[in-house]
Amino acid sequence: MEKEKQIDVLLIEDSQDDSELTIYSLLNVNERLNYLHFTTGEEALDFVFNNKTHWGQPVKDNLKLIILDLKLPKANGLDIAKKFKESDQTKTIPLVVLSSSKNTNDIHVAYQIGVNSYVVKPDKFEGYLKKIGSLAFYWSTVNERPN
Repeated sequence: MEKEKQIDVLLIEDSQDDSELTIYSLLNVNERLNYLHFTTGEEALDFVFNNKTHWGQPVKDNLKLIILDLKLPKANGLDIAKKFKESDQTKTIPLVVLSSSKNTNDIHVAYQIGVNSYVVKPDKFEGYLKKIGSLAFYWSTVNERPN
């Protein structure tokens, strides 16, 4: 019997192109990373906070990283980030905002909410691979989370 897989990364991104690039970049660093991808913040919140499982395990139990876009349909990414950071269940999970916005107010508010990192999406393919690859490597391999 195969051991159940754990989810390492939760990606919340509505752009198909950005999602594919991010997933490609993550797997380029570590092909064994397991991820879940949601296109809306509501789906991700429902999945995590209603204790839904994937591969038989609650996502929040082993999650190493949440990558969140700010411009999502229906709900603002900053509102989604705030819900993750206010909950005792998820506040210690590293949360990285990955956005095309360089707006200083967005960046300031994101850090006030408690995000762990704010990354502006690179324009070029190679830059995207390097930036997201280093982000994935650090947060899923180097960083130690509290138990």
